[in-house]
Amino acid sequence: MQLDSKIPSGPLADKWDKRKGDMKLVSPTNKRKYRIIVVGTGLAGASAAATLGELGYNVEAYCFQDSPRRAHSIAAQGGINAAKNYQGDGDSIHRLFLDTVKGGDFRSREANVYRLAQISGSIIDQAVAQGVPLAREYSGLLANRSFGGAQVSRTFYARGQTGQQLLLGAYSALSRQIGLGTVKMHARTEMLDLVIVNGKARGIITRDLVTGKIERCIADAVVLATGGYGNVFFLSTNATGCNVTATFRAYKKGAGFANPCFTQIHPTCIPVSGDYQSKLTLMSESLRNDGRVWVPKQKADTRSPSQIPEEERDYFLERKYPSYGNLAPRDIASRSAKEVCDEGNGVGETGLGVYLDFASAIARLGKDKISERYGNLFDMYEKITNENPYKVPMRIYPAVHYTMGGLWVDYDLQSNIPGLFVLGEANFSDHGANRLGASALMQGLADGYFVIPYTIANYLAASKPEKIGADAKEFVEAENAVQNQIKNFLSIKGKRSPSSFHQQLGKLMWEHCGMARSKEGLTGLLSKIPEIREEFYKNLCISGADSEFNQQLEKAGRVADFLEFAELMVLDALERDESCGGHFRVEHQTPDGEALRNDKDFTHVAVWEYQGSKKPLRHKEQLVFENVELATRSYK
Repeated sequence: MQLDSKIPSGPLADKWDKRKGDMKLVSPTNKRKYRIIVVGTGLAGASAAATLGELGYNVEAYCFQDSPRRAHSIAAQGGINAAKNYQGDGDSIHRLFLDTVKGGDFRSREANVYRLAQISGSIIDQAVAQGVPLAREYSGLLANRSFGGAQVSRTFYARGQTGQQLLLGAYSALSRQIGLGTVKMHARTEMLDLVIVNGKARGIITRDLVTGKIERCIADAVVLATGGYGNVFFLSTNATGCNVTATFRAYKKGAGFANPCFTQIHPTCIPVSGDYQSKLTLMSESLRNDGRVWVPKQKADTRSPSQIPEEERDYFLERKYPSYGNLAPRDIASRSAKEVCDEGNGVGETGLGVYLDFASAIARLGKDKISERYGNLFDMYEKITNENPYKVPMRIYPAVHYTMGGLWVDYDLQSNIPGLFVLGEANFSDHGANRLGASALMQGLADGYFVIPYTIANYLAASKPEKIGADAKEFVEAENAVQNQIKNFLSIKGKRSPSSFHQQLGKLMWEHCGMARSKEGLTGLLSKIPEIREEFYKNLCISGADSEFNQQLEKAGRVADFLEFAELMVLDALERDESCGGHFRVEHQTPDGEALRNDKDFTHVAVWEYQGSKKPLRHKEQLVFENVELATRSYK
């Protein structure tokens, strides 16, 4: 496997301009000769499809939802980062770059992160031009708030609905291109395999989720924007349909999978209430601007929070991290919450919860101001818990939220398979071992609006893909493999649902590969996952047929991929013998419980190559820091 990152030479601030200047172009008339497949229509996919359609390419866009508006990007709440320094508080492109590299615990590429910071301001301009209703100050200027891992206010927002509003902006641009005919939208259609012809990505195999029809889809390039793999844990803040299938099947066709162990635990989620749950609910990190996190100092304290006086409360984030307080980065805040709960100071019936208290902010600013900032989030919390957060503190606990790992890509966002580009959360490129809050929306839109239009043109102009037909043997073989897998699922005739296997896997993953990981736990997990997988292929039960709407069949394919991917993820966590960001190995921590990196042996991206039934090969892309000094992260 060749890993050429294609990072341009020269000063960091000039790399992206230099790369754009060196790229080959496709003329407007020639763009109409090319077909591009975009899989996924969240922020990254919708913005990419809309922009490529606007440029004149023929775009085939696919999503398994009934509309692009249902992509999981719509669930993002708190905001989107951009280095515009509207507050005059010292922000800059360079500071956003530094915060992102530091927040990722020095496990991301400098060049990619700096480009993201450069592009960030243009994203806000684009959104405003589309009519996205970002919050404004009384004067009319766009408002900003602070987020974890930063000491400046750079997060633009639309109450607690930022993802929804930005997605509607991208969707409006996409809809315009659908109306003009440059984009053909395929809803309720799932990608089940990637097709490689002569070493290049030339199409996909899909299944119509309503009729069951399997189709071969040909293109000159393929763009995957299919999100992350957090649902390997079963319970997460992701929509229940989110899965690893597209990226994992690309991995099995030769695409390198980078840093799969880097998963993010979000500190502010509604705690688990029972085994009947299929997902968890996120409470935006923006709430930590005005909410104070605390637990009772007395263990197993069952008093109501209003009966616990100030001197008997432990505001543990403010105590441990005085410089950042409640806005410590997500990985640090999550581990701190777990620590106080493990010590017996947690709240709620399960003891797995901490308070997020707005009493001080309401007293200082008034209820109306808090409602203006977070009203829809407070309403959502009350509907779910039947508790009024204006009167009693919210109860929160960490949960799986985002994945920093993904398919390996170079500076052009192209995988090691020519013609296969990967955007947004589906790639590994920008966040290292921990993503700062409000940076996911930034990356997805940067990739879709401002990076892929340049880089895909350069690929098409340089490679000039040859004409192929749907009868090419590679397409026939891929379709047959998909059909055989479906027939195999339906033939098992066992007694267990796909979801039961998913839940069994998820509990083990959360216990041994979640917030804290150990050599012993990971090693044991590597022996347990194959046992679950063996049982899956012996005792799976799917009712119905393949030629109809069949959600159990859909789920079976996704769970089968999770059962293989989980093993890769655990293997990566075991091999990375250090603690960094969201990857916390209990064997590697400082005396006060912070993550202890091993820069000598692990300042690299781990890229895994599929080897069939054999153990995958682990490759390294060495990370070089020329503009940031490797240092121990400190938020104290």
